[in-house]
Amino acid sequence: MRIFVTAVRFQLRLIRRSPDTIQVCVTAPLVTLVVMAISEHAGRTDLSPYAVVAPTLMSLWLLALYTAGELISEERALGTLEGLVAAPVKLGTLVMGRLCAVTAVGMVAFAESWLMAGVAFGRWLELPHPWVTVACVLATGLATAGTASILSSLFVLMPSARIIQNTLSYPFYLLGGVLVPVSFLPDWLRPASQVMFLSWSADLLRDSLASGPTSHVVPRLAVILGLGAVGAAIGLFLLHRVLHRVRRIGTLSQAA
Repeated sequence: MRIFVTAVRFQLRLIRRSPDTIQVCVTAPLVTLVVMAISEHAGRTDLSPYAVVAPTLMSLWLLALYTAGELISEERALGTLEGLVAAPVKLGTLVMGRLCAVTAVGMVAFAESWLMAGVAFGRWLELPHPWVTVACVLATGLATAGTASILSSLFVLMPSARIIQNTLSYPFYLLGGVLVPVSFLPDWLRPASQVMFLSWSADLLRDSLASGPTSHVVPRLAVILGLGAVGAAIGLFLLHRVLHRVRRIGTLSQAA
């Protein structure tokens, strides 16, 4: 736990000097502005929750995706990756700590988007189920960190994995029902959405902003956390296997 906390504190210090992280936090209200403008122009005020939920989830995933790739690439570029791997601590613990720190910062996007909808368009969305909203945002942050850890092993194995990083944003938004509900997707594509935590997070977060009762809150939160735990388990297992391989063949710095 001490290593995990140290990794969190280290990443929080880096974030203050990271233009990319700040950029994502600045982009969230701008995305809200665009989506809100479209829905207002179309007279679809019922879509206002989508304009708040979508930028929040997009910012969380984008920050985690960026960090999962960059933390390995930066350590490799600085020549410190070998030292981290040789240190008597688990690299997976460091990775998870840094990813959790990033997703914690990314949760600010929800407040930013909510404020933008209210200030720019006068759509002050009520929070009829505040504890559900908070619990869903927290569960989504943990699930995001766990799922993004899978990518860290790819960056140890493949320096060119940045291509994967750049192509995993919008497909996830689409399959996760972030912008468009999963019910609008083709029938053959919907099963893939059910194994993505983003689809569960988007549905529950939007339901928490509706005035009606929110059903099956605990089971839905459990699914989000469960999918995140599965992602974290896969990520830590893959990272362990990849590190074992590059140690054995001596290609950690350039990978193979």
